[in-house]
Amino acid sequence: MSLSRPESLVGSEAKGLSVGSVVAEGAAEQTGPPQVFDPYDWRSVRAQFLLSPDLAHLSNFYFASNPTPVRDAITRYRRAFDENPHDFLDDNMFRRDEDMLWRSVCAAAAEYVGGQPSEIALTSSTTMGLALFYNGLRLKPGQEILTTTHEFYPHYEAIRLATEKWGASMRKIPLYESSLNFSADEAVDRICAAVRPNTRIVGVPWVQSGTGVRIPVAKIAAALTGLNRNRDEEDRILLVVDGVHGFGVVDEDVAKMGCDFFSAGTHKWILGPRGTGIAWAKADNWALVQPTIPSLMTKETADAWRQDRRPVGPTEAAWVSPGGFFAYEHQWATVEAFRFHRQIGRKRIQDRIAELNSQIKEGLAAMDHVTLHTPLDPELSAGIVCFDVRGYKPQDVAQILRTNRVVANSTPYGVPHVRLSAGIVNFPEEIEMALRVIRSLA
Repeated sequence: MSLSRPESLVGSEAKGLSVGSVVAEGAAEQTGPPQVFDPYDWRSVRAQFLLSPDLAHLSNFYFASNPTPVRDAITRYRRAFDENPHDFLDDNMFRRDEDMLWRSVCAAAAEYVGGQPSEIALTSSTTMGLALFYNGLRLKPGQEILTTTHEFYPHYEAIRLATEKWGASMRKIPLYESSLNFSADEAVDRICAAVRPNTRIVGVPWVQSGTGVRIPVAKIAAALTGLNRNRDEEDRILLVVDGVHGFGVVDEDVAKMGCDFFSAGTHKWILGPRGTGIAWAKADNWALVQPTIPSLMTKETADAWRQDRRPVGPTEAAWVSPGGFFAYEHQWATVEAFRFHRQIGRKRIQDRIAELNSQIKEGLAAMDHVTLHTPLDPELSAGIVCFDVRGYKPQDVAQILRTNRVVANSTPYGVPHVRLSAGIVNFPEEIEMALRVIRSLA
């Protein structure tokens, strides 16, 4: 279908609704003197970002623009590295244990998840964390990993590679037939019914990025705990979560959800530096993991190398944190992203994201030419809204939105949908601007 008609039609209907005017009070092109940050004022929050005021940025799930404190920390660390790379790295990574800056990142992440710093491994992404889990969990031949038909590519691929390595198998089940009418209880029942005696791992997403459905991780964990009462420890069902699209959106302590392993990038909803992430597990679960990449964050494995012996003791999170020199100015600046979230308040962030995405969903649901795929209930969704427009390919709708200064995309799954995602940098006026574009496609 030609894009010319909707482009010109939207241009006339949306005339007068300027994105710049929507955000001008908070992000006035960064020309004046810096304003004191007020975490309770959403326009002040927006002013912390260098996002172009000429666009409605409604793809917040994708890759974060960093707020001022994160950018400033990256700049400070980068300058220090450029001035004296040897000493700055040596002083902050290898000399004294208490000076190792990665420990402050683990502490900030642990506070956010409700766990302990010793339970945090530092990664570069959700993908890396999932790969470290699945590759490192020693499966016996004949055991299986049960997952869903709703996973994103890296989760599937991490499972596939691990099962080929260990001589195990992968099985996929749907948790719902209609994402719009998703039932948390039905999803739990489906997983429990699918578990077999040889099921060793269950892998799920926290939020499914192709439909926006939020999976009830805590309920699944509780159900699996019940099933594990009749299992030996070496056959205990382990729950692995791809958590990136709930992490930084949902006001819930990861360490209290009941999952065994959790991986999330911190360069999406946490608003952290690019190429950063965390993996979380409790100590007894880390002990089950065989490290994949040599770590620079543990004394024991390095001492074992020097002394020509095997490391002593069970695997710890630090042993699994990949070594090699990272972009440390990014990794260490992640502390500021967690601090930024704390300043605003996790509950306030959840409520704001729910409010704005509910505006998107309710607006779309009222359009006869739109098929909504994301549940209307905020308890069953998070910060992603997926839909289709009758007569248009999802990719074309996303392009029409971009042409009209609304940043949107289409999902990369086998069955694609249009995707919008509002975050704490957005305002209701921007949502209405996007809805006007979509209304014009009727």
